[in-house]
Parts: sequence; structure tokens; C-alpha cells
Amino acid sequence: MRAVLLTAVLALVSVPRIWAVWLGRLDPKQLLGPWYVLAMASGEKGFAVEKDTKNIEGVIVTLTPENRLRMRSSRHRLESCDLKDMELLKQNSRWVFENPSLGVLEYRVLSTNFRDYAIIFTQLEFEDEAFNTVELYSRTELASPEALRLFTKWSEGLGFLAQQRAELQKDLTCAHKVLQYERPGVHFLEDLGDESKG
Repeated sequence: MRAVLLTAVLALVSVPRIWAVWLGRLDPKQLLGPWYVLAMASGEKGFAVEKDTKNIEGVIVTLTPENRLRMRSSRHRLESCDLKDMELLKQNSRWVFENPSLGVLEYRVLSTNFRDYAIIFTQLEFEDEAFNTVELYSRTELASPEALRLFTKWSEGLGFLAQQRAELQKDLTCAHKVLQYERPGVHFLEDLGDESKG
């Protein structure tokens, strides 16, 4: 049993590196701007129990002059919506980002059509818990059939069980707490950093 578990863990860690090779030269500028998070697969403790209460989330991605990804996101928790700002540093090879001091060991794009959707893999470690997530980013409030199909394909391929996957509830309240920063008169590339400090 232990050997099977170890094999599954090793496969989960190594598969994204193999399957996502073609995205190694991804220009991070193609990821910039506002996104809705419409679906999620997670190995986090409690996710399977809480997934039916989770609403659509929002993310705005910008790029600093030092090629760091700056992310402002809303994260839906039980009866709350937390806003979070963080910067991810580019790893030495490929467009893979990280910030171990914040618990983000790996952040990469698994699949995208560079226009409407992106499938994002993240490896996280908080205190005594380590887990992975796969998220479906969408430019619109409704995901395309292609995007949903790829999200399912990737999350199943990475070993997530049905109870570890969810399409998020169609409540946009949490998403709009962060996406309100992408509005007329506010240029997310230049002004978000100043606004998020206030």
C-alpha cells in the first residue's frame, strides 16, 4: 500500500513537468489581466466537504519589471471572501513561478488557448499540509465546453478523484471583490499596485 501511494505521489509531481513541456516558452504576458476561477480540483484537507459551498473566485495577474507575477486574488472560504496579494518569482528554466516563503512551490500553466481560458497547476505547502490544485481560469463568467473538457482531462490525469473536483457556484460576489479593480479608468498593469496598497 505504501509503495502504491509513493508511486501515485511521484506521478502527480512529475506529470506536469512532462505534459506541459510545450508551454515551456510561454510568454507570461499572455496570462495578464483579469480572470474568473470557474472550477477547481484540490487535495487540500476539507475541500471535498466544502466544495459545494465555494463560489466563483477572481484573479488579476500583472507582471513586474523584474518578471515577477503579481497576483491579486479572491479566495472563497466558508462564509468569507479573502483578498490576497502575492508575487511569484520566475524559476531558472521555463515559465514556472514560485514563492516558497508564501507556500507556493510551483505555479505553471498546463494548457491554454492564449485567449479564453488557462488551466493552472499549483503545488502548495502550508505549515504541515502539502497539496496540489488545478484551476480553470476563464476570461468570462461561463466556461467554454473546450475549457471544461480540458479541466476534467487534466485533473483526472493528475489523479484527482471526483470528490476532489468542483465547478464553483455561480455567485460572483467574491470574484467581483477583486475584479472591481479592472474597470474603466484603471489600467491593471500600471495602477493595480498602487490601489492594492490602499
